[in-house]
Amino acid sequence: MTLASDLDAVRPFSVPLAATGPGERRAVVAIGNFDGVHRGHQAVLSQARRIADEAGAAALALTFEPHPRTLFRPDQPVFRLTPPAAKARVLSALGLDGMIVAGFDRAFSERTADGFVDDVLIAGLGVRHVVIGYDFHFGKARSGTPAFLADAGARHGFGVTVVSPWKDETGGAVSATRVRDALSHGDVPAANALLGWRWQVDGEVRHGDKRGRLLGYPTANLRLPEDCAAAHGIYAVRVRIGGTLHDGVASYGRRPTFDDGAPLFEVNLFDFSGDLYGKTLVVTLVERLRGEEKFSSAEALIAQMDRDAAKARAVLAAMTPLSDLDAVLSF
Repeated sequence: MTLASDLDAVRPFSVPLAATGPGERRAVVAIGNFDGVHRGHQAVLSQARRIADEAGAAALALTFEPHPRTLFRPDQPVFRLTPPAAKARVLSALGLDGMIVAGFDRAFSERTADGFVDDVLIAGLGVRHVVIGYDFHFGKARSGTPAFLADAGARHGFGVTVVSPWKDETGGAVSATRVRDALSHGDVPAANALLGWRWQVDGEVRHGDKRGRLLGYPTANLRLPEDCAAAHGIYAVRVRIGGTLHDGVASYGRRPTFDDGAPLFEVNLFDFSGDLYGKTLVVTLVERLRGEEKFSSAEALIAQMDRDAAKARAVLAAMTPLSDLDAVLSF
């Protein structure tokens, strides 16, 4: 077992444990899965950033791949809100200095709570201070509790801060489960409110059947991860291609009018021409306009697509940042 990332997409922001130097050791480390990097996670991460600034130290996030639930229940993979590249992008926008990816395999899961402290936090990272959420558990059978970690810190000379649950305006605790549920029901504004930033998907543009071009709506086709459980339908989107932003409309689903095939994410960019094949698109979902429908003819579909495009333009024209983080990621 190694604590290192071999993921090309996150290497520029990740810090392999074996290569940690003076700037990374004695760091303030926020620990968690941080899937979604929602407002509750941000409370943990901002505490780490604040403590690190006061100490003149680096602020790092220690996270785990794959998601532990996916390891233990491979037949029920977790709908990942932020796969590694997306998580790194959001953490970087929050001002973290690095992300350490721990390979979560069976050997890692069998490590005792004492072993996690000794091998990972002390020998591996030489932590100065650890910041965790109130519900963070670690070690075999989740035996390591926040109280256990606080006691270990007192014995070994590193600080521990436990952050209370972050509650939204309704008084409910913000969680990745709530975000996933909102997205699976197509309630993008609710999901984005819990995140504190607008949810994004990304992928490389691949060749499709060119049907959109024949309909007057050429699309960039992305294949999202199989665990993606976002509701199928039509979305108003903002797309980042390298350093440029473009507005558009996207369809996610099985194309019931034509082949009812495997789920595909198809993006039509407004007022754009150019070759996108092989490029990576980062797509911000702003609002779900409607569900997926089957039309009786191509003409009926085109008429609806015209209405969808007009509505998407109106939604996107009224778009304002949800937060400073959203302003960095989506504007």
